Amino acid sequence: RIATLVANGIPTLIDEKVKYSDFFSNNEMIFYKDIYDLIDKVNFYKKNETKRIQLGLKGKNKYFKIFSNIIVADYIACKTLGIKPSYNYVWDQ
Repeated sequence: RIATLVANGIPTLIDEKVKYSDFFSNNEMIFYKDIYDLIDKVNFYKKNETKRIQLGLKGKNKYFKIFSNIIVADYIACKTLGIKPSYNYVWDQ
């Protein structure tokens, strides 16, 4: 579900414990610490439409850069066949 939200340019809020901050910055995804932080951030972005839209678009662009179908297919093929990868996979470091 997160992939669907991010890939469609929807600003995505996710708990810091999930570690998506390993892939995305605070300008690309909204990370929260607890329920109170989540409420504050929802209220902030509800009032700031421009920032909300920009964040969603940056997240979408980053998502397609990291998880493009070519890179993911290369990863699957290389792992399956045991050959040298053509890309540096962000998630496999």
